Amino acid sequence: MVNPNTAERQNEFSTPNAKTAIEVRKGDLPVHCPTTGSSLWNSHPRVYIPVQENGGEAKCPYCGTIFKLLGK
Repeated sequence: MVNPNTAERQNEFSTPNAKTAIEVRKGDLPVHCPTTGSSLWNSHPRVYIPVQENGGEAKCPYCGTIFKLLGK
């Protein structure tokens, strides 16, 4: 049986962890991976990325996506 909550809405979500680097601004903090709008059924658990504490760049421990802070 098809799940009525997700099957027809898959085109509304982006593929999780499809990008290898994401640029963020101070106003976006705190950031998490996978990002908002990603389908979560085929991704890793949500983790918050300590971008500001790591000199403006941090890597997701699950998928390796790099988050870069613009305008440090």
